[in-house]
Amino acid sequence: MKSQVSGKRVSKKKALNRTRPVFFIMAFFVFAMSAQQSKQPPPANAPGSEYKIPPEDAAKTNPVRPSAESLAKGKKLYGYDCAMCHGKDGDGKGDMGSDMKNMPDFTRHDTLKSRTDGELFYITRNGKGEDMPPEGDRARDEDVWNMVNYVRSLAKK
Repeated sequence: MKSQVSGKRVSKKKALNRTRPVFFIMAFFVFAMSAQQSKQPPPANAPGSEYKIPPEDAAKTNPVRPSAESLAKGKKLYGYDCAMCHGKDGDGKGDMGSDMKNMPDFTRHDTLKSRTDGELFYITRNGKGEDMPPEGDRARDEDVWNMVNYVRSLAKK
C-alpha cells in the first residue's frame, strides 16, 4: 500500500524510516532533560529540609552597641526591608506576612530569647526558606547588626 507524501508516492515503510530518526532524537532530548533535572540538588534550606545555622555563625557576637543611634539606623532599614512582612511594629502582621505560617512576633519576649545575635545576623543576611529572602550584600555588616539591635528592642517596648 502506498501513501502520498509531498506530492510523491512513497511507501509507508519508507515514510516510517524517515520519521524514525526524528522520533529517536526527540526521545533522547526528553530523556536528557529529565535526567538533568533529577541530578540537581535541592536548594539550601529548601522546604522540607532542616534549616541549620553554622555554629561559627551562631557564635558571632554583635560588635555594635545598641545605642540610640544604632536603633534609629536599624529601625530605618527594618522599615525598608522587613516591615512589609514582619509588620511595622514587629508583630508579624505586615501586609505580605499576614498570610504566612510561623511568622514570628518580635514584640513577644519569648520569641527571640533562644536566638543568639549571630543567628539573627545569619538569618537576616542569608534568608530562611522560601518566605524570607536574604538581605545578601545589599547592606553592610554594621547595618545588619543595627537591624539585629532594633529587632531585639521591639520586645522591650
